[in-house]
Amino acid sequence: MTRYSNAFSKLFDRFSRKAQKSLDIKPHELFPLNPELPLPTGISESELFDFLKSVLVEDAPPQEMADYCQYDFRRFVYTYGLARDLIGKGLELGSNPYFTTMLLKEFTQIDLSLANYFNSELGSTVEQGVSYQKLGSKENLSIKLKSSQFNVEKEEFPFQDEEFDVVFFCEIIEHLLINPIAALKEIKRILKSGGALILTTPNVSRLENVAKMIAGGNIYDPYSGYGPYGRHNREYNKHELYLLLTYLGFDIDAMFTADVHLNNANGYAPIADFSALLKKREQDLGQYIFVRALNVREAGHKKPAFLYRSYPADELE
Repeated sequence: MTRYSNAFSKLFDRFSRKAQKSLDIKPHELFPLNPELPLPTGISESELFDFLKSVLVEDAPPQEMADYCQYDFRRFVYTYGLARDLIGKGLELGSNPYFTTMLLKEFTQIDLSLANYFNSELGSTVEQGVSYQKLGSKENLSIKLKSSQFNVEKEEFPFQDEEFDVVFFCEIIEHLLINPIAALKEIKRILKSGGALILTTPNVSRLENVAKMIAGGNIYDPYSGYGPYGRHNREYNKHELYLLLTYLGFDIDAMFTADVHLNNANGYAPIADFSALLKKREQDLGQYIFVRALNVREAGHKKPAFLYRSYPADELE
């Protein structure tokens, strides 16, 4: 028994060392998951983080705000990067809790209007106080931000045709329940010809989801205490967003994926063991998708069949 036990122990040790070696390889060492942050000129990452972390919304728990900023800081900065060279009139849908809002107001020339997207008080306007520290100092400032309230899937947006040069549709499409085409066509209606749509959303094909499936895990979002709009009802990958936006008459001006917080793929399966299989998709594995698309053509008149089912055949294309 001793001889067999020793052989088994050596085999187990060898396997354990190999497994540990695989786990020691970090996701960003194998895949391009962390593009350079597009920081405003002359502003360091730490200075920008301190500025955003100082943002507080009235009636919002300060610790919850701080945790959210800590967790998604990189997402806010990548979103800003897609807009930093734009000018004109802009609309930010889903603006609360105003981290992206404050970046856009402080570091771009966009004249920004705000809206929230599934509030029950349809047709109303809400004013919220926001406090923050002036960049590079400890001076406390405060402003009032007004947001239009409407449901982007069910309501006509309360704006004129071709009113905006840029529309921000960030972290919304994954929450929609019924008809994303309706929301995107309303965005197209209020967006000028040649105007920019900036869309961000979690990437269903992110490396962590690949690892979850290999480990036998589930990638679907849990049910939410905030109701049906509180969960991710349908996530997308880059190819699907390309198909959807192209069908609606947009040209993709920029699209990339990026991690914005700690990548825990190795917690599900050692990614080094299957990294070779993903090499052809290495640009598609970040946690979030970031898109800037230009409104250049007429939209299709039906529903793209890859995204809809159980509709009459003459409504699908």
